[in-house]
Amino acid sequence: MIRFASVFKEYPRTGLALSDVSFTVQKGEFVFLTGPSGAGKSTILKLIYLDEFPSKGDVWIAGARSRQVKRREVPLLRRKLGVVFQDFRLLDDRTVEANVGFALEVTGVPRDRIPPKVSRLLTQVGLASKATAYPRELSGGEQQRVAIARALVNDPMVLVADEPTGNLDERATRSVFQLLRDINALGTAVIMATHDLDVVRRADLRVLEINRGQVAFDSADDSRAGTRDAS
Repeated sequence: MIRFASVFKEYPRTGLALSDVSFTVQKGEFVFLTGPSGAGKSTILKLIYLDEFPSKGDVWIAGARSRQVKRREVPLLRRKLGVVFQDFRLLDDRTVEANVGFALEVTGVPRDRIPPKVSRLLTQVGLASKATAYPRELSGGEQQRVAIARALVNDPMVLVADEPTGNLDERATRSVFQLLRDINALGTAVIMATHDLDVVRRADLRVLEINRGQVAFDSADDSRAGTRDAS
């Protein structure tokens, strides 16, 4: 599904952001990406959704190898991914249904197929009653749910969430996180970058901790080690 193999990423002005990073995310897995600010989490996510490419090493996304991907192929590959950001990135002058529908329009979905799919997605995220509302009329949690619906328009194999609860209060955080769990339960892999360690501690899910551009801890490795020790 997603595989990093000895990945290095260096920027001309700021230097090395990632150093020899290797990990794999399996189909249908839920992974927390944690670590302090500047650790390299956002760089990892950008490599996954092909906003950046490795300086050295390889990233595989749904069978495609980063060093073999041509720039013109990136938009098509991105349709296999859904991306959710901390700041929602909704269009303020469009309704909820128009925000989600626009994401379908730009991928060339026939117009007659857009309304039923938008309706299904808004029902899935619990916002069917807010279809004609504008972003400014919604709470932060509701805006993030719209952003998640928009990220699901292409039925992605992987949902990448960059601090999706960072701007939300505790109640909205729980609600959005449960929605991500529900999406994962339907088979979509979720990679969620977060600073919210309370959310991480309450969930029995894989944790991948990044520090100074390297993998400092991977609970999947710890779990496998425990299994070997028990045997």
